[in-house]
Amino acid sequence: MSTLVTHERNSVKAALLGVCWGLGHTLSLLVVGAALVLLRAEMPAFAADLFELLVAIMLIALGARAIALAARQGPSGPVHAHHHGEHVHVHRGVPAHIHVGRWTLARRPLLVGAVHGLAGSGALTALVLTTLPTNASRIAYMMLFGLGSTVGMAALSGLLGWPLARAGAHRGVVRGLSLAVGCASVALGVVWGYPLVVKML
Repeated sequence: MSTLVTHERNSVKAALLGVCWGLGHTLSLLVVGAALVLLRAEMPAFAADLFELLVAIMLIALGARAIALAARQGPSGPVHAHHHGEHVHVHRGVPAHIHVGRWTLARRPLLVGAVHGLAGSGALTALVLTTLPTNASRIAYMMLFGLGSTVGMAALSGLLGWPLARAGAHRGVVRGLSLAVGCASVALGVVWGYPLVVKML
């Protein structure tokens, strides 16, 4: 999420990106987790490793994107003008999104959250299967877990957006931060994914 939030200049909008991440995370967690709970099954080890590898690849891709954006970003920042039906507007540094009625959902955080939810659903399901007595309580636990993840990510994204909003006038600072976050994301993705690749080979 940090690779996406670094381009926001408003803590409220940054928090909304966190909400979009949480919605994607909760949705995939509930779909896969509920299926495993109802089947009383555990996720196959190969599938769990594959989802973890997807997270690593995603971290590398997001990091590379942040580095590329920092490299080509002009003095006034990126500007993206487009329309949705009759609505025409200009975005300055806002990630791609979709409109559902009057609501706006950011596509990238939604997708990132969904992949993270897939990677964590196996471990969470294994935990609730061994500790909670009924399917209803297991699914309710996963729903609460998803809600907590959404609130937590919204809070963290909003807190990160606050100093970014203050630094918005200093393009060099923002570009430097985007570059640093991108490099960190790529490094984390490599460290996370390399053992999985070795294991799967």
